[in-house]
Amino acid sequence: MANFTFNISLSVLNHLGRNLYRNFITVLGEAISNSWDADAKNVWIYIDRDRDTLIVKDDGDGMTSEDFQKKFLKIGYSKRKDGKDKTDNNRPFIGRKGIGKLALLSCAKRIHVISKTSSTSFVGGVIDNGGLDKAIDDDLTPQEYPLENLDLTVFNQYQTNLEHGTIIFFEQINDGIRNRVEYLRKLIALFFRFSLIDNSFKIYLNNDPITLNELNDLSQSTQFVWQINSIDDPYLKDKISATSKHIMQYKKVTSSFQISGFIASVERPSQLKIRQTTETVTVDLYVNGRLREKDLLKHIPSTRVVESYLYGQIHFNALDGEKDRFTSSREGVISDDLLFTSFLEELNSIVRSIMTDWDTWRTALNQDGDPDNTRMTRKERKSKELFNTVVDEFIPPTTSQNRHIVDEWVNSLSEDAQFNVSSYAECFVCENLLRKFIKERNVTISNEAKGEFNTRKDNEEMNKNKANISFEIRNNANDLHYLSMDYLANLADMHKEHKMTALSRDAIMYKPIRDAMAHTAILTPIAKQSLSLTFENIKARVKKLLE
Repeated sequence: MANFTFNISLSVLNHLGRNLYRNFITVLGEAISNSWDADAKNVWIYIDRDRDTLIVKDDGDGMTSEDFQKKFLKIGYSKRKDGKDKTDNNRPFIGRKGIGKLALLSCAKRIHVISKTSSTSFVGGVIDNGGLDKAIDDDLTPQEYPLENLDLTVFNQYQTNLEHGTIIFFEQINDGIRNRVEYLRKLIALFFRFSLIDNSFKIYLNNDPITLNELNDLSQSTQFVWQINSIDDPYLKDKISATSKHIMQYKKVTSSFQISGFIASVERPSQLKIRQTTETVTVDLYVNGRLREKDLLKHIPSTRVVESYLYGQIHFNALDGEKDRFTSSREGVISDDLLFTSFLEELNSIVRSIMTDWDTWRTALNQDGDPDNTRMTRKERKSKELFNTVVDEFIPPTTSQNRHIVDEWVNSLSEDAQFNVSSYAECFVCENLLRKFIKERNVTISNEAKGEFNTRKDNEEMNKNKANISFEIRNNANDLHYLSMDYLANLADMHKEHKMTALSRDAIMYKPIRDAMAHTAILTPIAKQSLSLTFENIKARVKKLLE
């Protein structure tokens, strides 16, 4: 077998960044991308965590001896020369500059590569990174450092029935394979399976196919979906379609940009975390089916709570033009590129609209929405959130036959509860502040107020006796705490420094509606309006007193 050498200065090879790729999923991604570009229909990945070995096999076009020397071992070789940007089977190339193979060539102690076309036998070699380090230190030329010859027996069980394709054996992965196989299955499904644009491209891990079922946890947790322009995506079609029972809202969003994809939200932010991992699903950018930028929202941060609920995939193939817009690590887009910044502006506009939808849909479901959305006042939102928290304990499980009835009852109470809860809180604060004011200013308690206090206290004692209650109910049982707004207002008006005697007049109108509200009654629209207007006057006067 011929001796093969790198087709680049060994020192330049080192400076390009042999240790640039430290993430195991990145290495897998580079291998899968190469198989895609080779028109493979199948990629088989074999992982042995105990032995720290990885094998990636595909049934792509394969390489001749000349291809292996002049293309694979030529760092920086571009498949797109002469303006070619697609494979023979019309797939858009994922690889661009040929630098990404450094991820493959430097992630293990020894890397064995064999490849064959349909008309040639296997060719290849072994890259010993320890020997390569020494060759670089000794300033050897590529010709002075030939790759080691292959031992084809290493591939015995993998080359059977392979008519054409490539097999790469990674021996002793740097730092070991720390990720669990179940975790890697989910990551491959997320980053490759349903993002690639040809559904005939299949990926297997330890002989089990990677399917959309790897993402069942994520899809079942998805609540809302926004489809951006037209896209043929199996995940959208099979897992989070508009007809899926667990999807509460599905909306199509149009954009003048040549982008496609989707953004979805889960019910709880914790559902975006892949179980037993530190990985979180985010809104990611894909170019010609390859993940190019994770977590796009980091470029348009809003500090809005909605962001922690969102994930998705945005495809923008126009970034893959004649100009190279990707970083040297090939794991991101150059941040100040004009086309990329224009894309981010469009994405920002879409996300802002999504945030409004999300808040509207969440509150309609009696769930916490976006506290920074100004369509509701802070008081209204907090009141609704408290109501949501309380009713959660009363909602039957989804399997209950009565669930839909209880949901209807809860929804019918939602608007009134929002008003009553906030009104009660205002009443509680206002009346107790008046009590503190009257006590601090030593206002004399009128005989009428004392009579009211005695009547209410006697009634309370009688009711306690009926209930056989011997403990104290009120934390403070002095006269003022038995008096409601009308009596408190009269006492406040009696203070010699208080020049606005209208407080007691407002309290007279306020009392019957306040009493109905305090007894959990549902108020009429005119009663709500009257209570709100009257209480605005009372609040203004109490605030003036406190000044």
